[in-house]
Amino acid sequence: MRWFSIKGIIEEMKKVHWPTAGELTRSSLTVILFTGAFAAFFVLCDFVAAWFFRTMGI
Repeated sequence: MRWFSIKGIIEEMKKVHWPTAGELTRSSLTVILFTGAFAAFFVLCDFVAAWFFRTMGI
């Protein structure tokens, strides 16, 4: 198990692509926007369902 040594770990760490500040910012904004969009979608679904049940008298 060559990778299970300090030398192997160092070699593997050199292969890792660390994101730049721009990539990190862009990815973070994407996650925040999609989370907000999904939250808005589910809140809208909740309001529609509540309205529907209230209209049906349930």
